[in-house]
Amino acid sequence: MKEFKTRSMIKQASKLAGLLLLSWTLFSCSAPVKADTNISPQLEQQVLEIIRKHPEVVLESVRDYQKQQQGQQQKAQQAFVQDLKTNPKAVIGQSPTTGAKTAKVVLVEFSDFQCPYCSAAHATLKQFMAKHQNDVTLVYKNFPLTSIHSEALPAAKAAWAAGQQGKFWEYHDALFTQQKQLSDAFYQETAKALGLDVQKFNQDRDSKAAEAAIAQDVQMAEKLGVDGTPFFVMNGNVFSGSVELSDLEATLAKVKG
Repeated sequence: MKEFKTRSMIKQASKLAGLLLLSWTLFSCSAPVKADTNISPQLEQQVLEIIRKHPEVVLESVRDYQKQQQGQQQKAQQAFVQDLKTNPKAVIGQSPTTGAKTAKVVLVEFSDFQCPYCSAAHATLKQFMAKHQNDVTLVYKNFPLTSIHSEALPAAKAAWAAGQQGKFWEYHDALFTQQKQLSDAFYQETAKALGLDVQKFNQDRDSKAAEAAIAQDVQMAEKLGVDGTPFFVMNGNVFSGSVELSDLEATLAKVKG
């Protein structure tokens, strides 16, 4: 009975150990791992004691977790890439776009306005799109990491509201280039500076429609297996984190070749 109980505890330890896995690399903003709130403090202490006595369960759990996650993400990404090839308009939906109108080469970006790595990627994308605006369609999708970035969602709503008056990309640029100023006052000031109808802007950013549009992007990102920003898909190529101009150029050459 004691041996059976120990094996059961090791299984629990293995399950809990999977929660210790940190996502993404140093060059991305990542969503925090959510702990299982159903685990009692007593059980947690018992499990941690088992982990101390059997550290091998951590490595085993991490390997299993990685395989499972990779398998799920690969399937989701393959489906997404196929949709992007066969019906890019369905993937783009109502999301803001800039660049080429033909959508032969589509670069989908999942981003967070408060993520510093997204801000760095924004500068790189500006250079890339200035050179390839006739070849590439850039699509912006929201993936605000609300657990670690308090202004990510308000900023996303503000940008969406600006988009309702045809100023998404100008507002988008202001958010990224002045990222440290993100606040309600800044959203109002930026709207005024861009000549927006501020009353309509405020109504739109507080609307259910804004919430629904952002939620739709988040659902797509989660289905795709995105858990950090920035995250990119260029036709059939998936990459994430801090991106260099040379990386984008190489990927485009591969896509067009």
